Amino acid sequence: MGADSILAGKASQPSKRPDLRLETRADGTIIIAQTAQLPPYSRAITARFMHWANLGPDRLWMAERDQDGEWKRITYGEAARAIRSIGSALLSKGLSVERPLLILTNNSIAHALMALGAQHVGIPSAALSPAYALAGEDRGKLISVVEQLTPGLVFADHAERFLPAIRAVLERDVGLVSITGQADDRETLSFEALVATEASEAADSAHARVGPETVAKFLFTSGTTGSPKAVIQTQGMLCSNQAMVAAAYEFLTYEPPVIVDWAPWNHTASGNKVFNMAIYNGGSYYIDDGRPTPDMIGRTIRNLREIAPTWYFNVPLGYQFLLDAMEGDESLADQFFSRMRMLMYAGAGMSEAVWNRLTKLAEKKVSGGVPIVSGLGATETGPFALYYTEKKEKPGNIGIPALGVTLKLVPQEDKLEARLKSPSITPGYWRNEKLTADAFDEEGFYKLGDALRFAVPGSPDEGFIFDGRLAENFKLATGTWVAVGQLRANLVNSLGGMASDAVIAGPEKDDLRALIIPNWTAIREISGEPDASHEDLARMEKVRATLQERLSQHAIAATGSASRVVAAILLSEPLSFEKGEVTDKGSVNQRAVLRERADLVEALYGGGASVVMASWKGRR
Repeated sequence: MGADSILAGKASQPSKRPDLRLETRADGTIIIAQTAQLPPYSRAITARFMHWANLGPDRLWMAERDQDGEWKRITYGEAARAIRSIGSALLSKGLSVERPLLILTNNSIAHALMALGAQHVGIPSAALSPAYALAGEDRGKLISVVEQLTPGLVFADHAERFLPAIRAVLERDVGLVSITGQADDRETLSFEALVATEASEAADSAHARVGPETVAKFLFTSGTTGSPKAVIQTQGMLCSNQAMVAAAYEFLTYEPPVIVDWAPWNHTASGNKVFNMAIYNGGSYYIDDGRPTPDMIGRTIRNLREIAPTWYFNVPLGYQFLLDAMEGDESLADQFFSRMRMLMYAGAGMSEAVWNRLTKLAEKKVSGGVPIVSGLGATETGPFALYYTEKKEKPGNIGIPALGVTLKLVPQEDKLEARLKSPSITPGYWRNEKLTADAFDEEGFYKLGDALRFAVPGSPDEGFIFDGRLAENFKLATGTWVAVGQLRANLVNSLGGMASDAVIAGPEKDDLRALIIPNWTAIREISGEPDASHEDLARMEKVRATLQERLSQHAIAATGSASRVVAAILLSEPLSFEKGEVTDKGSVNQRAVLRERADLVEALYGGGASVVMASWKGRR
């Protein structure tokens, strides 16, 4: 038996369930944590990087497509030298926690080296979605970020694209680092010059002082309900979170991961967990230049034809696109699953239709199948906080507290509000004492803002189910509470693949109605018209009749007004990042969509021509 076969068999074996302790207080509050202790972890992410650079300098760290479409690669040894050089150059420019490095660039090797070079010498970095700077004249979010951070230097890979925004929001004493182009109104440094800088003793001394309390970076929440918030990320947060990940995903400790990932580094899921998971375990990270969208998924498929990951993440819509391709392409499916140990989804609830298709294909390609896992976390939690690794019968379970995490469930109305404490929890929000104080309870638990429920009542070992964002839940006119998160997932399942997500309308109304984010691939199959536009598809009688039938079945099966959607509209226009309706990792913001599409909500309740009504009254 070959080494790969041994590893595959080892990875497919179920891990021993961790022992949990449970405490129930007199007021109904529940405390849950693993009984084992979190093992020691590195003092800094780049200290871990240098460990692997010394152990295997020729090991591949990162790869990206170049302008010719070929893979450009960099090893741990090459990157370690660049990190020390960049750190030396940034230190000489007077950067500090008060004047950090601002990064306005998509995922790239240069982006990664700039961030790690800064962090190596104790200078925080802050990566923003490039859309903040490229969204026309609306630079409100970028202005807010700059006011909070007071950056000392900005990295923008191609200066020409970003100069209008840089000139509009940054003072002239803030220098620019770029790969191409330069500014005539401020100091411009070339990325190549930084990489060529001789590593200094001052930088080595600065690195020696970096420890768990050092601010490594700032991550900004999406800001869809207000101005973006600068969440402090310390080295202790990042490293302890990776110790938690390694304890949960045991195969990482004996097989360095191979990762093919598209998700943006300005979000915690990829920018913290996935990015650092490669570094902490000596793995290889291939930057996927695709996206889970109809026009960009082809790039992801091309990359997966060439590189077989061992651990893979996507949002449910991304898996849907991949399944559409792999189910008709055996060679692509064979390559994708050839050394797969684990599949992870997040960002939205996965429908049972997609789950069943993915499970079936995984079992066909890998003996015993592949664990399809999820979890729960936030920018403020590292993000890794709740997880599972066991195979489940259906989606929805988010698992148990990770090693080192204490989960506190506090009764709120008929819900259990989740609060967390661990070494990977943020110390707070940068330069905002009030926001920090409001985020924690009297015992120091971070208030996640999510509701959870036991997958099996009273049994924490069986994990938890996400029970909605407390801020998204609302009351009908009758005073009945609506758990939006669970309802969205149930509705998407009921629509049998026609929807990738849904937005629920109904505060202070008599009933619930929905804006449907369509799965156009499935809808085209229903219509029989593969070349029809989205607008035409949404109006087709066959499509509307199918939607009505499935919506009616959902309404008939519902147990009451808080779980029954009686009307829906298919959204033919895509969700907008600029308007806060969706993040660049694909998560839908319920409140922003309802705000921006108030005319459609009005049509939902006014009986517009585009509304599809369920037929259910008198049948249950």
